Amino acid sequence: MNINNLSRRGFIGSSTIAAAGALILPKTSFANSFFKADKPNSVVGGVLIGVTTYSYGHMKNVTAEDMLQYCLQDNISGVELRGDAAELTAGASKRPAGQSLADWRANVSMDAFKAIGKMYKDAGVTIYAYKPVVFGAKNTDAEIEYAFNAAKALGANHCNCEMPEHDDAQTKRIGDFATKHKMRVGYHAHTQATPTLWDTAMAQSEYNSINLDIGHYIAGNNTNTVEFIEKNHARITSMHIKDRKVNNGPNTVWGEGDTPIKDVLLLMKKNKYKFAATIELEYKVPADSTDVKEVAKCRDYAAAILSA
Repeated sequence: MNINNLSRRGFIGSSTIAAAGALILPKTSFANSFFKADKPNSVVGGVLIGVTTYSYGHMKNVTAEDMLQYCLQDNISGVELRGDAAELTAGASKRPAGQSLADWRANVSMDAFKAIGKMYKDAGVTIYAYKPVVFGAKNTDAEIEYAFNAAKALGANHCNCEMPEHDDAQTKRIGDFATKHKMRVGYHAHTQATPTLWDTAMAQSEYNSINLDIGHYIAGNNTNTVEFIEKNHARITSMHIKDRKVNNGPNTVWGEGDTPIKDVLLLMKKNKYKFAATIELEYKVPADSTDVKEVAKCRDYAAAILSA
């Protein structure tokens, strides 16, 4: 199903959204197209099946408006919105000549991010997480401040970011901002993950938390995924779901790897955990398919488990 076909299926927008789009979003934006009449719903068995917009990275169009269209096509009602898409829609690529991204971030109006948040909310998609691209050691304090303000404007309840490599000072720095804003930050690890990787960061601030990727976790030869979640569930912001092989093995189509996806999803359902199960598409997309089609397959895989 292409975007144009989807947009003709119905309309749930309002003049308020259109006005916001005219003032803040590009004239060709999703704010001026049609929404689905029936809002998406990807809560199955009490678990929100979400998606990170990184999953749509091979698509031609990658603004926040485009990402919303992809979520609607996949019937997904919750999203981790990445900073690259949000900043494109908010005007980063149209900043004045000579203005650095850092300076743009320090001075951009939050109205643009509020408009994005409203656009998603009105379409029935919750932005539960924001993953900015400004939590590195070389980013300025003003950029980190901006990230938390943007997350709030979008309506997110937490930020996610990559775990700094061997840099306790950086997790302390980010944690101090998180404490100031009273917003949790989930640190995302790859195969360097161990059951104790997050301990120092979590001790530094009650807002420093875990964005667990169960595929990376199992690829790092950690065999206690379920036990780790049970122990740390209160500090998990949201969870990335993918399938990988052990021993730093490759990403696979779901169900073909070693990741205990079924056990994890059933644990979330049984214990009524409130964090989202976030689809992260990383296996190779077949030549005759698209990111949108593969995310739909992942959603169906998770939904079949949770509805049993």
